[in-house]
Amino acid sequence: MIEQYVWDLHRIDQTQIAVVGGKGAHLGGLSRIEGIRVPAGFCVTTDAFRRIMAEAPSINDRLDQLSHLNPDDREAIRTLSAEIRRTIEGIAIPGDLAAAITGALARLGEHTACAVRSSATAEDLPTASFAGQQDTYLNVVGPAAILQHISRCWASLFTERAVTYRQRNGIDHRTVHMAVVVQQMVFPDAAGILFTADPVTGNRKVATVDAGFGLGEALVSGLVNPDVFTVRHGEVVAKAIASKQLAVHALPAGGTQEVAIDSQRQEQPALTDAQVVRLVQLGRRIEAHFGRPQDIEWCLVDDDFRIVQSRPITTLFPVPETDDRENHVYVSVGHQQMMTDPLKPLGLSVWQLTAMAPMHTAGGRLFVDVTRRLASPASRAGLLEVMGRGDPLVRDALETVLDRDGFVPSLPDAGPGGPPAGGASAPVEADPAIVTELIERSRRSIAALERDIRTKSGPQLFDFLLEAFEEHKRVLGDPLNFQAIMAGMEATWWLNDKLQEWLGEKNAADTLTLSAPDNVTSEMGLALLDVADVVRAQPEVVAFLQGVEDEGFLEELPKIPGGTEARDAIEAYLDRYGMRCVGEIDITRPRWRERPTTVVPVLLDNVRNFEPGAAERRFEQGRRKAQAKEEEVLSRLRALPDGDRRADETKRMIDQVRAFVGYREYPKYGIVSRYFVYKQALLEEAERLVQADVLPEKEDIFYLTFQELHDVVRSRRADDRLIRQRKDAFRSYHALTPPRVLTSDGEALAGAYRRDDVPAGALTGLPVSAGTVEGRARVILDIAEADLEAGDILVTTFTDPSWSPLFVGIAGLVTEVGGLMTHGAVIAREYGLPAVVGVGRATRLIRDGQRIRVHGTDGYVEILP
Repeated sequence: MIEQYVWDLHRIDQTQIAVVGGKGAHLGGLSRIEGIRVPAGFCVTTDAFRRIMAEAPSINDRLDQLSHLNPDDREAIRTLSAEIRRTIEGIAIPGDLAAAITGALARLGEHTACAVRSSATAEDLPTASFAGQQDTYLNVVGPAAILQHISRCWASLFTERAVTYRQRNGIDHRTVHMAVVVQQMVFPDAAGILFTADPVTGNRKVATVDAGFGLGEALVSGLVNPDVFTVRHGEVVAKAIASKQLAVHALPAGGTQEVAIDSQRQEQPALTDAQVVRLVQLGRRIEAHFGRPQDIEWCLVDDDFRIVQSRPITTLFPVPETDDRENHVYVSVGHQQMMTDPLKPLGLSVWQLTAMAPMHTAGGRLFVDVTRRLASPASRAGLLEVMGRGDPLVRDALETVLDRDGFVPSLPDAGPGGPPAGGASAPVEADPAIVTELIERSRRSIAALERDIRTKSGPQLFDFLLEAFEEHKRVLGDPLNFQAIMAGMEATWWLNDKLQEWLGEKNAADTLTLSAPDNVTSEMGLALLDVADVVRAQPEVVAFLQGVEDEGFLEELPKIPGGTEARDAIEAYLDRYGMRCVGEIDITRPRWRERPTTVVPVLLDNVRNFEPGAAERRFEQGRRKAQAKEEEVLSRLRALPDGDRRADETKRMIDQVRAFVGYREYPKYGIVSRYFVYKQALLEEAERLVQADVLPEKEDIFYLTFQELHDVVRSRRADDRLIRQRKDAFRSYHALTPPRVLTSDGEALAGAYRRDDVPAGALTGLPVSAGTVEGRARVILDIAEADLEAGDILVTTFTDPSWSPLFVGIAGLVTEVGGLMTHGAVIAREYGLPAVVGVGRATRLIRDGQRIRVHGTDGYVEILP
């Protein structure tokens, strides 16, 4: 029975979280590391907690009530969790359980002072630390006091903050159990925290040590400011010694008290530099054992370090794995593709298999290694130029890395790394027939894919898809395709640069690109206005759509007067655009065709906010503005010295913009069209795996890579444990913020604008669509929750093409992520919407409903009183 309820720390390892909780498992693991001293102790197992919970059946009813509460209903959570805690603390510990605990205590010494620490099974995990959620009690003396504080630790599983944390993270209260660690108390000269990676920058080569006199509680509770030491390569490279006026010391009879520090000691460092370096060496040993950076609590006793806790640092963004020890610099793909959310494993691997450049994964995101391009002076200049035009923050972050002496190797221009990035593409004539031919090539290729894939299944399907991925890349890599894309972009840059130089006008190309032909993304927004015209004419259809929740609503529509016409219009729209969705670069995301309810809120906004014929009027209005701007610009140029030459050059560039800038959006449309075909085939294969009892659910394939899924189909066996681990990891990735630039040292760089032309208090960003607009901010994180009125300004994290139907009904755009040629910027210019992108923390700094002013020409946002 003792074996069931009490385990000595030395017999525990980190695989036994279910029995001893996260903290207990880590302490057991620590005690097994050579050279690491951990205070002796034992763990009261989760079996003891479950037995106590069974003593009070009324707790089950309260847990049911708790699970139905909103995480924001703090008063109800506070009341109910307090009731549960009182019930647990009031349960008498059964005699045999109490005997097991006091027997273990006797082996330490019955009146030995102890630390009693809670150790939940969802605590100190690689993906969630739960730090500070449960309780720790120091200097507890005597069996009766130990038993009382063990009960308090059990009860602390239901503190208000712990309950709220689990509610917000979707963790079932019944699945978390509490163990309790009882350890011999350490009375230190100094104590504190060691981070084996810089918790702010993420740099794995830098360790930081916080130190103070006495017990570490003074630092944890914020009672005193710590001394802070920074260590790199075994040397203290920076330190800040605080004035430490108080310390927490243990009392002889139990408990702790605050003690004033002698004035002569207040300014002295709590550790010597040599001690700091030695502590970091111990930390590196612990980090190596657990395989990831650690947050370590330590105590110093007579110049000897004791480790009292270690947990993973869960806030660090992971580093892509490599098979070398070289320095690497990675640029985020998600910031360019307007998808900074994590991708599921199948989504990551399919994008890698169809991408035009090798990509690395970390934290559920994709990155491109640009180290070699940065290493060669010629390719470095081209890369920085292209990155700077697209997103100045990426360029600034890369330049920050380049300023670090020796981090990026230096290679001669002839070295490996491919052609210089951003070099001039071969010129193409401004012939609209080129775009028509490219679109037709893509359509023919996709039609062949749809035809040929129908007969493929089993391992044969995967062989076929690998060939299809090569065709996918061949279409994207067509030199004419690249030339057409670059022709539009380079003409836009030329016009903005030259017209600002010659006419003093910023972002003139924004008006010249209005209603450019062949922009499939802007056409998608206008096409939904045409669908709204059909729906608007049928009041009963409008009323029906306002209550739609079920995805089968299209089958019900014909039963309503006018419903057949509405159904046909929506179906036609989905036939052309149903492969789109938010985060569409992830093949696993549900497409509009799979969830047609997604487009209903935007459709209803269009019904409410627009008059019939709005799409045609909107497009024609933009075309006329662009034409008038062209005439105005050319007229002004001809009035200048050498004006005819300048006007002729400008006219050629305007023709080039009009011919090619709309095509910029088509390759992405082609990609997601193919992805939907791939996905449908893979889901059919998944259905066969479910029917054969290989997988419980079709969507489980999303947590396997393409090759792993291929292996499952071939072997008819799946690793359920791997799928569960992948699901847990994917959930944890949502809490991570991907950096624009990441180094192999783990340093995450966001970049800075470094501008002095922005008013005080304004939010700085990148100007991507000219004009100034004032209106109500609508902070929308999920397109399905959009509820917009005419004149609203959309504020969101990022927009990809699936957001474009919203653009027809807004007055301006602000995003946290984006660049000059990303999709939100292109469509904002297409519709003539003032837009500022790359505004850090915009969705948190701007409140929904606030009035704001967007300066799309100068790149900043003002929050109005």
